[in-house]
Amino acid sequence: MTLEQGIVFAVLALALAMFIWGRFRYDLIALLALLVVVLTGVLPADQAFAGFAHPAVITVAAVLVISRALQNAGIVDVVIRLLSPLRGRMILQLVGQTVAVAVLSAFMNNIGAMALMLPVALRNAYREGYSPAIALMPLAFGSILGGMSTLIGTPPNIIISTFRAESLGEGFSMFAFAPVGGTVALLGVLFVALVGWRLIPAERVQADTGDSPLDISDYITELRVPEDSKVAGRSIDEIEKLADDEAVIVGLVRGKSRRLAPRGHSEVRAGDLLVVEADPEGLKELIGATDLELEEARELEHGDLRSDEVVMFEAIVGAASALVGKSPATIRLRDRHGLNLLAVARQGRRIQRRLSHTRLRSGDVLLLQGGEERMKEALSEFGLLPLAERDVNIGRPQHLLLASGIFVAAIVTVVSGLLPVHIAFATAVAALALFSVVRRDELYTAIDWPVIVLLGAMIPVGTALELTGGTALLADGLLALTGDFGPVWVIVLLMVVTMMLSDVINNNATAVLMAPLAFDLAGRLEVNADPLLMAVAIGASCAFLTPIGHQSNTLVFEPGGYRFGDYWRMGLPLEIMIVIVSVPLLLLIFPL
Repeated sequence: MTLEQGIVFAVLALALAMFIWGRFRYDLIALLALLVVVLTGVLPADQAFAGFAHPAVITVAAVLVISRALQNAGIVDVVIRLLSPLRGRMILQLVGQTVAVAVLSAFMNNIGAMALMLPVALRNAYREGYSPAIALMPLAFGSILGGMSTLIGTPPNIIISTFRAESLGEGFSMFAFAPVGGTVALLGVLFVALVGWRLIPAERVQADTGDSPLDISDYITELRVPEDSKVAGRSIDEIEKLADDEAVIVGLVRGKSRRLAPRGHSEVRAGDLLVVEADPEGLKELIGATDLELEEARELEHGDLRSDEVVMFEAIVGAASALVGKSPATIRLRDRHGLNLLAVARQGRRIQRRLSHTRLRSGDVLLLQGGEERMKEALSEFGLLPLAERDVNIGRPQHLLLASGIFVAAIVTVVSGLLPVHIAFATAVAALALFSVVRRDELYTAIDWPVIVLLGAMIPVGTALELTGGTALLADGLLALTGDFGPVWVIVLLMVVTMMLSDVINNNATAVLMAPLAFDLAGRLEVNADPLLMAVAIGASCAFLTPIGHQSNTLVFEPGGYRFGDYWRMGLPLEIMIVIVSVPLLLLIFPL
């Protein structure tokens, strides 16, 4: 081993260890790895940032913007409407949701498809009374499986195709992945939706057969402000603080006037009727700290907290939400947005006590009350995902038709060979922007920049591995492991090693590192490189053993209430099935 090879292998080993550790962002790790190979002279300085101009990077960025355009146009809402007849039938819901996310993932970014379907799956679980853990892991796996089917379904496929184009002069076509990837996706989706969820530990999938976790009917009470009350003249905020913010005043009735979601600075007068949302302990604390009197009992429901101006809304705390790690007491929703936080559900169960001091997590479901416009502002500002059912958003049918038409036209130009994929999709992005299907700011916010930096940095690191002969050294080692068993076992080992890497590091980085190795192995074995490249593409997408290998898995980790070791229970048999099914298909469709 030469000194330059030693430097590259040391950099890669350290980068892999840091990827697995997870202490630092993967884009920063990739950038540091790039800088080290450049500063040590292993990679020429003029090639340092060539990766950012790589067709794979351009294509991935374009696909992310196109995914946002399709979302804006309302195509996901159409999918939601198609799934609505499955209410009340859990197994059919699981199959329908998983199939839907897989189909969406084949034609848009799989992370985007997962994020769009996550609220649907959570809503169905909460409304139908089964644990979110039953639905979310199959949904995440379905989004990964669906991406295997087409060139644009997942970044690893784009990376593999562009490496083939650079080496052989032509990349894979749009649907070259479909015969193998599509078959694997179909069988995988059926497995996770029908069988796989049963392998999740029982304590995670135990159904809650009680009321909806956000049903607050039993927690709404009316309190009368008596004459000469000591709270008369005080603001609503001051009164709530007497109960340590464990009671929320959600309505104020004064004579014939009824105000819902009153502002915190509103003063309370003698004779007022306060509509209070609190659990028994919070209500006891409020009454004990004041002279408020319980009003004559009557049935109070969600409808009592709504009006033409005030709505109640259920929303999910997204993974990137500004509320993650904060408590309701520090959010100050009422002061900033005029909203009341009425309840929080976590993993299908309502949080019962000390809500004001509970730190919110990704996947928590919030029940909010307030004005509709203020609600929309808060959803955007805090990164909340709507949980409530939406009507099909085809009020702008021209945008749905236009976005679909531009997208289909881009695919046709790629399939027909008129334009390379990165040019065709960049042109589609420009057209979508010109026709305002995506706003100018969305052209940048829709792109997952850490992924772009990761790709732009790791591609030159992979180049350094090739230039130093490191790829050839790895190929020799892999061939030594397979001995005289022949190229079929090389393909199996290549796929398994790629799967193992993808389970612990970003799958895009895995594809960047393994694609040159596949080419080198094909040259040494004097066989067709396509089945080996396809083996890497499939293996890079098989991140089913851990929550850190793929962002879809990470998205459902907290909402589903999973533990790190839960994933392999469903993922390991799925990966074994994929190897058994895909290798014979690869040899049949791409003969050696």
